[in-house]
Amino acid sequence: MTSPAPEISLEEWHETLLRVRYAETDKMGIVYYANYLIWFELGRTEFCRVRGFSYRDMEENEDAFLVVAESYARYKAPAYYDDELLVRTHITEMRKRSLRFGYEIVRASDGQIIAEGETGHVVTDATGRVRSFPEGYAQRLLAPPIVHSQASGAVVPTEEAPE
Repeated sequence: MTSPAPEISLEEWHETLLRVRYAETDKMGIVYYANYLIWFELGRTEFCRVRGFSYRDMEENEDAFLVVAESYARYKAPAYYDDELLVRTHITEMRKRSLRFGYEIVRASDGQIIAEGETGHVVTDATGRVRSFPEGYAQRLLAPPIVHSQASGAVVPTEEAPE
């Protein structure tokens, strides 16, 4: 595992706020299970973005792709249409050619953990051949955020509409 500098913690979480859309629920009004993997992707994309780069930067400029090699989700409580959810994301493991993200999805209104999970990623080139992280990217992933992000899911108003 890559050794982070002493001031860097693998336990630092990034939070992305989203609101459950009607299309993300099933007939019973509960979030369809596959959406959690999509929200994990949203979380890790924003995790990278606040550290000053995007997946596209790595793909286009460095011929490096973070391929999902495994995923895991545990569903702990249902989420419903119009719930505000926080997707909490952090790195749990970093190696020369791979990394692992951990996630928690939390209902904003009551702090209930809705789901938790992990994804394991391998760095490859465009042909699928495993390679090392490009110069500087592993360090950026382990560094504190340098950009303050906006919630990238659906717009979540801060005040309720007048009655």
